[in-house]
Amino acid sequence: MDKRTDISRDLDRRIDALTARSTLTRSQIIEDALAHGRSLAWQERWVAGIEAGLAEADRGDFASEEEIAHVLNKYAAR
Repeated sequence: MDKRTDISRDLDRRIDALTARSTLTRSQIIEDALAHGRSLAWQERWVAGIEAGLAEADRGDFASEEEIAHVLNKYAAR
C-alpha cells in the first residue's frame, strides 16, 4: 500500500469521526475541506485544525472565543 492510500484512509477515518460528532453530513464536511485547498496535504492540515479546535473546546481552552464558537457551531453536535 502506498503512502497516499494510507493518508487517504486516515483522512477518511478522521472525516467519519467529525461526521459522527457533527450535524453536518460527510459530503458537507468534504466540501468544506475541498474549499480550503485541493491538495491532500492541505486537507489533512485543515481537518487537523478542526480536530484541535474541538479538542480545545472540549477542554474549555479557548485561544479565541470567536474561533472556537465558529468550530463548535459548524462541527459540534447540537
